[in-house]
Amino acid sequence: MHPFLVSTALVALAEIGDKTQLLSLLLAARYRAPLPIIAGILVATLANHGLAAAAGDLLAHALSPRLLDWAVVLSFVLMGLWILMPDKIDDDLPRRSARGVFLTTVVSFFIAEMGDKTQVATVALAARYREWLPVVAGATVGMLAANVPAVLFGHRFAQRLPTRWVHAIAALMFLILGGVALHTALQAA
Repeated sequence: MHPFLVSTALVALAEIGDKTQLLSLLLAARYRAPLPIIAGILVATLANHGLAAAAGDLLAHALSPRLLDWAVVLSFVLMGLWILMPDKIDDDLPRRSARGVFLTTVVSFFIAEMGDKTQVATVALAARYREWLPVVAGATVGMLAANVPAVLFGHRFAQRLPTRWVHAIAALMFLILGGVALHTALQAA
């Protein structure tokens, strides 16, 4: 399957119930300005996942193919298990920021995404596919697919999502990719 499609699907599913999706809901409820929030999410995601994919690409070139195969297997399995643990976020955003809603969103979303499941997934996907541009594009589309509805529909939307099922599907997809990567690693051995 194409890296763009895999990245889009995995990141979108992994983002459901994630702390950055909760942050999107919080920003939407607090500021009631969807367009600057969505634009801020886009900019923060491109920057954050661009760095993550670059790190994955560096790992793909720095590690031996055999070691990289096993690192990818381990990362996909760990991601599958990690997704089963939902995130929470504290309601500690300032009421208004002098820098505006857009800058508040960019900064808070970029920081919240550091070391997040979806960022780690982007590193693993970039290392697996060795193509960072389609991975970043897919991760960005996946992040927007999960967060734009949260921004537009606010906290009402989050209460209707069966996050337990979405997390289970995302975890299963990562475990399947881990199995595929394991098969590849065993064949290379």
